[in-house]
Amino acid sequence: MAKDKIAYVCSNCGQESAKWIGKCPACGQWNTFKEIRISNETGSQAARSAASSLRSSLEGKAKPVYLRDISSKESPRIDMHDNELNRVLGGGLVPGSIVLLGGEPGIGKSTLTLQTILNMKEHRILYVSGEESQHQLKMRADRIGQGDSEHLMILCETSLENIFAQIKDTRPELVIIDSIQTISTEEVESSPGSLSQVRECAASLLRFSKSSGIPVILIGHITKEGTLAGPKILEHIVDTVIQFEGDQHYMYRILRSIKNRFGSTSELGIYEMQQNGLRAVSNPSELLLTQDHEGLSGIAITAAIEGMRPFLLETQALVSTAAYGTPQRSATGFDHRRLNMLLAVLEKRVGFKLMQKDVFVNIAGGLRVTDMAMDLSIIAAVLSSNVDTAIESGWCMAGEVGLSGEVRPINRIEQRISEAEKLGFNHFILPKYNMNGIDARKYAIQLHPVKKVEEALRALFG
Repeated sequence: MAKDKIAYVCSNCGQESAKWIGKCPACGQWNTFKEIRISNETGSQAARSAASSLRSSLEGKAKPVYLRDISSKESPRIDMHDNELNRVLGGGLVPGSIVLLGGEPGIGKSTLTLQTILNMKEHRILYVSGEESQHQLKMRADRIGQGDSEHLMILCETSLENIFAQIKDTRPELVIIDSIQTISTEEVESSPGSLSQVRECAASLLRFSKSSGIPVILIGHITKEGTLAGPKILEHIVDTVIQFEGDQHYMYRILRSIKNRFGSTSELGIYEMQQNGLRAVSNPSELLLTQDHEGLSGIAITAAIEGMRPFLLETQALVSTAAYGTPQRSATGFDHRRLNMLLAVLEKRVGFKLMQKDVFVNIAGGLRVTDMAMDLSIIAAVLSSNVDTAIESGWCMAGEVGLSGEVRPINRIEQRISEAEKLGFNHFILPKYNMNGIDARKYAIQLHPVKKVEEALRALFG
């Protein structure tokens, strides 16, 4: 029997080496090389050759084509029957694309995928499960309320060769792999979920998808650091990477696009977890605002934009005297470093001393927002809690704050104003520069343009 070979693969970029290296020469990361075993058994070689012939018969052979002969017309996208998912994908699922859906355990990845494909009754779909049994999937479909669907086929299999054989027999129009970490191929002699297995299986599914035009959706695990499990090359292979995130203690789930070759990466979808599945939230502003916060200090409303969607958020802040000498700075749903910068602006430019006070900031609803226009509401909420004075109801604001204390212009201000007006707000604070080209007479809401942070605080607190 031939002795197994030992190889080393970088978990970050997939670089291979014959010996262990401390620093990867390709990506420059330290301590990322992992040991894998490569078998030289005759039986394994026969299995690999059989698997290769099966895959080649499925994929076909590629031939070069002149650029002028390639059509530039976009193929019609596949409707997922879910407005939130369609928006995140860029208008629907592209034929021949491969999508990676990641998220924490129990966040609802399989539920979201199953309820989506159950509504796609006009397509023949193959759902490959390597983690759950057919009975478990049937129970979940019954809980969603569509357990009698005839267009969905369930296959509980972890062998990539057997999956390709079933695909060849059934000829589905969409393939779901749940999850990519449980699938293994006989071409690689290592356990399922290892770096080499995930990389080889994903590459084979990519070749199949591109050659056949059948889209593939991969469900993936994430590590304790919050990144997708497996080699970094997995994210490079796929066309779209979608992260399903949210706190399990909250009812809301966020679907966020990290990479998208066919659309924008700034789009997000919002879902509400219910007993019978996930419900798409079409108007998140009404749900993300507390119904009654009149008389409560430390609360400010901001008009944020993620992707193409404007919505109103509730910013909460708590300022208290530092009990243990060293003040704490904590931010949930907001960049911690930017919070420190805004507090420094408050001290230097406005004159409020927060050096010996604890500051806690929270974005209500468990959301994580990266819009710079939230700066003004963060400062307003912090100051409201510091002086223990509530901001009057009916006030909304949006604006980026610079290091010199100026309120910088933001994009798509008219959509933010219209969203605030639609929800019944009476006053809106915005950067003065954004007033150029805006006709204030067409809005029922009163606009308050400001140039510096002091002007905004004066408008709020007098």
